[in-house]
Amino acid sequence: MNLSEEHKSLKPVWLKAAVLGGLWASIEIIIGSFFHNLRLPFAGTILAANATVLMVAFYQMWPEKGLIWRAGLIAALMKSVSPSAIILGPMIGILSEALIMEFFIRFFGNNLVSLSIAGSLSVSSALFQKVGNLLIIYGYNKPVLIAKNFYQYLSGQVNLDRLDPWMVVYIIVGVYVVIGFAAVFLGYKIGRKSSKRNYKSQGFTLGEINSNGYLTVNSEFRFSIALFILHILLIPGGLFLFSILQPVYTVLLVVVYGVFAIIRYQRSLKRLKKPALWIQLLLLTLFASLFAKTDELNNALFNAEGLLIGLEMCLRAVFVVLAFSSFGVELRNPVIKDYLFRKGFDKIYSALGLSFTALPVMIEAMPKPKYFLWHPAESFSNMMLHAREWLGIFEKEKG
Repeated sequence: MNLSEEHKSLKPVWLKAAVLGGLWASIEIIIGSFFHNLRLPFAGTILAANATVLMVAFYQMWPEKGLIWRAGLIAALMKSVSPSAIILGPMIGILSEALIMEFFIRFFGNNLVSLSIAGSLSVSSALFQKVGNLLIIYGYNKPVLIAKNFYQYLSGQVNLDRLDPWMVVYIIVGVYVVIGFAAVFLGYKIGRKSSKRNYKSQGFTLGEINSNGYLTVNSEFRFSIALFILHILLIPGGLFLFSILQPVYTVLLVVVYGVFAIIRYQRSLKRLKKPALWIQLLLLTLFASLFAKTDELNNALFNAEGLLIGLEMCLRAVFVVLAFSSFGVELRNPVIKDYLFRKGFDKIYSALGLSFTALPVMIEAMPKPKYFLWHPAESFSNMMLHAREWLGIFEKEKG
């Protein structure tokens, strides 16, 4: 049975989720690529805020249980086939934001209080995920030691010795909470107004539906289920070995695994070629040499203990980059996608097919990134109006 037959059985909530998921993925592609090219800081926070606006706004127009988590799942899966070498983090971020919003709406209602709490957590998840990523890459104890000593040094220089470090954390989290509140208010306002606005058809058309075209990898790369399982086991196993092995053995582990990964996976090599990665690791080593001292701070500029800690953290970071990049390649295995989408999750597969088929036109209809950032209310409002037309097109396909 091809996709055109499968999606005829989709429930209305899945059709709406296909629309919302496709538009969500369009924002990730357009705005995410724009941020990547400019290397802007706090890109994840802005994308999380945009996603919060989108979820709240669409739920005002289509208040159906299960809409948000389905749309988040579709958007996350669409992200999985993007050409980016980094897909796991964004996928987890998108799905987390959707699950948080869905939970609060379902159990506490579609009101500004519930939405505001959900929005603050949704936007803050970008911060928590960033911290989590750093802890996975560099470990826990050593980065915390460096941050603590650096904070003590910096506060001493500006005479802020009495400022509690936790106060800084509270301030940062407070900023994210305020951003979340603002995103919810904007989304709530846009959603209520857009649902009442008149709409003129844009003449969108759905391309030819392909049952598995979006799952096809246009490459001669030979995937391996065995290596896919190996990477699943190796990522936590390798991080555990870093915590118990002597440095000489961790060097051997990284060298052996690195040679294998670079030979088999071009994405691993491309990531390691980026100057930004090595600049980051160099700065990390420098900071560790200055501030990773387990004893009282002294007047020595560098110390061997801190240098060794910095090098160990860099080795761990290189291993994590190689491991997740390699796993990301094997995750694209068409056999895995075919099993998940066709056998176990046919509704997801069908809705995903509709979203992918409409994605090129959705992206083309999106405002330019600069206009989107300077006029977010108008941009989101137009997206919601376009969504009505897309829903009508999907319903015709179903019929």
